[in-house]
Amino acid sequence: MSTVGIKELKNRLTHYLRLIQNGEEVIVTDRGQPVEVIHHITSDKLIFYRTGRLAQVAAQGKICLPSRKLPTRFKPVPYKGPSAAQAVIQDRERTR
Repeated sequence: MSTVGIKELKNRLTHYLRLIQNGEEVIVTDRGQPVEVIHHITSDKLIFYRTGRLAQVAAQGKICLPSRKLPTRFKPVPYKGPSAAQAVIQDRERTR
């Protein structure tokens, strides 16, 4: 088990990730105080994470994962009428 400070971990991340992938645990410290333990995720632990569960269900053929990233922009729907703020104001005036 290795111990490393945050600054050294940042500077030598690839080195420590290789150690972790080889099964070693790394204790991360902040000013000498341990704050985190990093360890390799085994396949049996992966099912506790959302992506791991999705991959497991997809492997069973129960769902189909997307093959491409969906667009994040949406085309606005044309609307003629009062704005949402105006509609709220009108609704509040009617209920007084």
